[in-house]
Amino acid sequence: MRGEAAAPALVLTPCELEHPLRLSVLAAECGVMQVPENPRQPDGRQIALHVARVPAISRRKRPDPLFVLAGGPGAAASAFYASVAGAFARILRERDIVLVDQRGTGGSNALECPESEELSGRQSDAEIQARTRACLALLAPRADVAFYTTSLAVRDLEQVRAALGYERINLYGSSYGTRVAQHYLRHFPARTRSVILDGVVPVSLPMGPSAAIDAEGALERILRRCAQDSACRERFGDPASDYHAVRAALRVSTVPISVRDPATGDDRSFEFGADHLASVLRLLSYTSEYAALLPLVLHAAASQEDYAPLAAQYLMVERAYAQTIAAGMHNSVVCAEDVPLFAAYAVDRARIASTYLGARQLDGLVSVCRVWPRGEVDEDLHAPLTSAVPALLLSGSDDPVTPPAFAHEAASSFTHHLEVVLEGFGHGQLTAPCVDRVMTQFVARGSVEALDVSCVSAARPLAFFTSLNGPAP
Repeated sequence: MRGEAAAPALVLTPCELEHPLRLSVLAAECGVMQVPENPRQPDGRQIALHVARVPAISRRKRPDPLFVLAGGPGAAASAFYASVAGAFARILRERDIVLVDQRGTGGSNALECPESEELSGRQSDAEIQARTRACLALLAPRADVAFYTTSLAVRDLEQVRAALGYERINLYGSSYGTRVAQHYLRHFPARTRSVILDGVVPVSLPMGPSAAIDAEGALERILRRCAQDSACRERFGDPASDYHAVRAALRVSTVPISVRDPATGDDRSFEFGADHLASVLRLLSYTSEYAALLPLVLHAAASQEDYAPLAAQYLMVERAYAQTIAAGMHNSVVCAEDVPLFAAYAVDRARIASTYLGARQLDGLVSVCRVWPRGEVDEDLHAPLTSAVPALLLSGSDDPVTPPAFAHEAASSFTHHLEVVLEGFGHGQLTAPCVDRVMTQFVARGSVEALDVSCVSAARPLAFFTSLNGPAP
């Protein structure tokens, strides 16, 4: 465990957390904790960490809260929680929930880069690097982007824990947040009571090299699930054929699109191409709710040359992703912690080239990181982890980002663990049926022994849409 320094002052006052789409507001207590951007210069520039606590409902609450860690990298914990608060309602009955916007996200000096309005598809290496330099120039007056890594984030978490006076905490991490949770556990094991890892990133693996292959595998499973469903098969036949037909058509030429933006209502015109298809396929594969639309929109394009449904979904999911992720913080993490490991990773370029994503995402990250400053990381960030802290590992069988094999690899770090895989679900199981009960039971016990997860076997993903009206009756 690192030496424990005196915690900075942190005063919480009543506040509200707003849903990212302004659908609801939640009562909370919020405050700001000042921490040095560069720990080696304690009197230098400070970061105002945004901290929120949602107090437990019970007057006899348990002393160990749940800290919620968001994914990305680049998502803010407060916004993430506000969008999924119902999934934590059972835990909230007896435990405080604490949200720390990780440095570089949300209210903690967010490293946001300007959104591009370009809809032309693939960018050249020179264009990517020019945009990256523009973002760095915009951030330079208020941030040294090298100091926004996981290694520093876990120190921030520990200071918040100490400032709030908790002896031990429970951790829930989603996607990249699972890396943060494991690294906090590595350095502060005596302060960690239990961990829930949802969409698991193993400490040994860099994010990126297997992304295209994992995404292709998830799409294949989604389309196979449609072919095995009587209503979906009757409506669309073999959805994999539609998928391959659309890919083949867009390899030859782009399709002129004029569509109403589903978010703004504005008319948008652009050339829809293979790169737009790749983006929409990947992001629609994230959740079973979005995946339920895939056979429908692919069939419209393949059988009627109607690409408007695909284009509309592209506009919606791309904007939602961009508004959720602080791109600069994402770059700071990936360029320091992942891309430097690519050279030692066995990348199957031929297999990657056969996927709908191809190598564009992988090569794009490398291009960004040629320009983005590389921050320091703890030497043990990717070292094997061994822990006796109880761990619940959640995966979806159709996850395009962190497949169940990732959780299985991470599970070897824990002497007391349980892996749970939800069939037909995608990335992040937090809102899947009955998962809230499993998590509540696990945190209450602080143990995986005799944990009842039988309800998971009855969970079913949303049925496939056979028309714009929804699934078949």
